[in-house]
Amino acid sequence: MKHQSPDNPSNSQNSELNKNVRVRFAPSPTGPLHIGGVRTALYNYLFAKKHNGSFILRIEDTDQKRYVKGAEEYIVETLNWCGIPFDEGIGKDKGFGPYRQSERKHLYKEYADLLINTNKAYYAFDTNQSLEQYRKDHEEKGKTFIYNHHNREKLDNSLTLSKVELEKRLNNGEPYVIRFKTPVGSTIVLNDMIRGKMEVDSNLLDDKVLFKSDGMPTYHLANIVDDYLMEISHVIRGEEWLPSLALHQLLYDAFKWEAPKFAHLPLIMKPIGKGKLSKRDGDKMGFPVFPLEWINSEGEKYSGYREDGYLPEAVVNMLALLGWNPGTEKEIFSLAELIQEFELERVHKAGAKFDPEKTNWFQHHYLQQLEDDKLVLAYKKLLDQHQIITSLNLEAILKLVKERITFVSDLWDETQFFFKAPKAYDEAAANKCWKEETDKVMQAVLIILKKEASFTQEILSKEVKNWITNAGIGFGRVMQPLRLSLVGEMKGPDVFAIMEILGKDEVIQRLENAIKRLS
Repeated sequence: MKHQSPDNPSNSQNSELNKNVRVRFAPSPTGPLHIGGVRTALYNYLFAKKHNGSFILRIEDTDQKRYVKGAEEYIVETLNWCGIPFDEGIGKDKGFGPYRQSERKHLYKEYADLLINTNKAYYAFDTNQSLEQYRKDHEEKGKTFIYNHHNREKLDNSLTLSKVELEKRLNNGEPYVIRFKTPVGSTIVLNDMIRGKMEVDSNLLDDKVLFKSDGMPTYHLANIVDDYLMEISHVIRGEEWLPSLALHQLLYDAFKWEAPKFAHLPLIMKPIGKGKLSKRDGDKMGFPVFPLEWINSEGEKYSGYREDGYLPEAVVNMLALLGWNPGTEKEIFSLAELIQEFELERVHKAGAKFDPEKTNWFQHHYLQQLEDDKLVLAYKKLLDQHQIITSLNLEAILKLVKERITFVSDLWDETQFFFKAPKAYDEAAANKCWKEETDKVMQAVLIILKKEASFTQEILSKEVKNWITNAGIGFGRVMQPLRLSLVGEMKGPDVFAIMEILGKDEVIQRLENAIKRLS
């Protein structure tokens, strides 16, 4: 790990190194990764690759109480499935590890101590009970309790203790936290690559806890220290962290470090109504909000895009446009094209409304682009699930129905009639198209088919249509009952294409069965 002493940080060196683009995706392993998190990872990845930089995965697991087993592996598997693997992180140490915050906790105390020694932070011994009492007292008076410059010198902390008293309490092992001493009466100027310039009055901020009584840092301290030590050049994260930006900037100033550039991404919003996209929206409307399937400790299963049959290219393309505008009407982007076109400055400030139908539109497009051999392989797996053993030409079947499907699973509904002859016939269709004379018409068609030696779509179509024309029969009187006989309902591709794939014997048998059952 490249670690500079907190007592002598090298500003010039860090500034020079930050010319290299280094971004990080830093999720907490507290459960399955929401697609909002996947989009954050994607934007970090695209930005890094566009600028020949490094995409780093850091696991922020300082909150051990909320740690969920398997969540870290889920995050890594998600990035790999999406085709946006990290360059640096757990198992890929490039000299800046470890990459789990729980394995870095020995670092944070010395940086907290540096803030104490420079009068930028202080020890606070207030108990939860005493702070709760202050909150209640303020509520009764119609006020809000904020631990900051208004009252910090009246509370139980090191700002009012003598050095001897402080040492005594520390030596006695009294529980304490370390709070940041927010400057009074200053205007904090913030710059965001998406939102532009912002200003915050420091008097409105509270003195955040930086170091907890359990010996672990809070997110705020660990985040700043890790970003500095890992030489992160750009922090690209969700909008929910925007309220923390002022504190983070103050921490960089307190350490006399050059801050990275910041970009806060818009929220992903519900398809209908207001608010942030949640799992409940997915449950209600029937779409996943997680990239991969997740089963929690209670055995509850949450659906994932991968298991629901979406292609990673479709998910990535959809997420890229969920908040970012390329400036053109183009919607289909390969990953390479996204890297070339992506600019943080073209990310919207406002929330991006999620559209499940648009996601399916992307999925349909990318399924159509899938190589035939890959689709045939997926088709075979689907047939195996339905215990179908067949010698039919699967490639030929796929060519007939490919444009109709959005997911590989759709192939079963679209093509199962190829593998299972009808045992029943759509009642409404039968009542409509199977008349008294239909059995005689179908018997005539049978004669034509039995005589035909070359059972191809082209020849079958020519022979049957010539007979229809010469016999002066309406096409519907022949083609509709013919389709019903082969498929069992009024669906499917060209009837003569179906015949060629099924083969002569199977077609004749299905026609004879239909005549027997429907006449």
